[in-house]
Amino acid sequence: MYQVTHNDKPFTIEFPASGPTLNGQAFDWDLVNLSDRTFHILHQNRSYTAEVLEVNQADKTVRLKLNGHVHEVQVKDRFDLLLEKMGMSSVATAKVNDLKAPMPGLIVGIMVNPGDTVNKGDSLLILEAMKMENLLKATGEGTIKAIRINKGDRVEKGQILIEF
Repeated sequence: MYQVTHNDKPFTIEFPASGPTLNGQAFDWDLVNLSDRTFHILHQNRSYTAEVLEVNQADKTVRLKLNGHVHEVQVKDRFDLLLEKMGMSSVATAKVNDLKAPMPGLIVGIMVNPGDTVNKGDSLLILEAMKMENLLKATGEGTIKAIRINKGDRVEKGQILIEF
C-alpha cells in the first residue's frame, strides 16, 4: 500500500493480485515503458505521456512530467505510514550536519559564507567532476558553521566541504 499526496490531496494506491486500485477502486490502465524514465499510459480512452524527472528518496517525493505539465507528488509506503501513526516520522529524518563531496572533483564556485543562513534548495557550491559542473544544494535549513574548502581545491569523495 502507498499513500500518494498531490496538491494536498491524498490518494491510496494498492497492488493486490487482482490488479492495482486507486482509493479502493479498480484502476484500469495500460502502461508501456518507452524508455528508462518515460511511459505511455492509456486510461479511459485517453492517452498520457509520463516522464519521471526526479526521485528524491530522502524527501520521499517524485517529480513527474505528465503531458508537458510538471507535478510533484509525495509517496509514503506502509512503513512510512506506520512510523507516522506511531508519531515517529520526525525521527526517521536525520539531521545533516555536514555537506560531503558526492564524488572527487574541483571546487569551481562557493556561494555561501560562514554565518549565512540557508534554506532547503539554496545553492551552496559548484563541484566540477568529469568535465561537468554539479551544483550542490542545501538539503535542509541551517546556518553555515564553517567552509572547509576554497575555490580551486581538489576534493575527494566523502570529504567534508561545509559544516552546518
